[in-house]
Amino acid sequence: MAIFSDRDRDAAAYPIQSLFVPFPFVCFTLALATDIAFWQSGNVMWQNFSAWLLFAGLMMGLLGIIAGLMDLMRPRTRPLRPPFLSSRLYLIILALALANSLVHAGDGWTAVVPYGLALSAVIFLLCLVDAAVSARKYARLAWRV
Repeated sequence: MAIFSDRDRDAAAYPIQSLFVPFPFVCFTLALATDIAFWQSGNVMWQNFSAWLLFAGLMMGLLGIIAGLMDLMRPRTRPLRPPFLSSRLYLIILALALANSLVHAGDGWTAVVPYGLALSAVIFLLCLVDAAVSARKYARLAWRV
């Protein structure tokens, strides 16, 4: 039987938000890919894929926010919370994705090209910046720098 000290329990904490936060990044990246496919082919199927990917990313993003708030209430996961800039970028990404979803709600070519495609590209770039900011904090935690 193993006896864990408080320090061992804190090290074993796992934030719940880590389960949900990656999904919007994947969905929004794939939405950019399907927007590019629609731009190149004009096939409406790609527009529908983009709309559904944006919706799925927004729903998983909402679950990520709820899980993040739960993690803030848990004392063991407070040291593992994301940096301030990363959490603000995440909220900006979700707000832009909501605007992009509203742009994609239209019919035809103008629902995606040019504004939907541009919003998807901006969201993708912000996802890359957010991942870099988050990775820097977790690398410092892992190396205890």
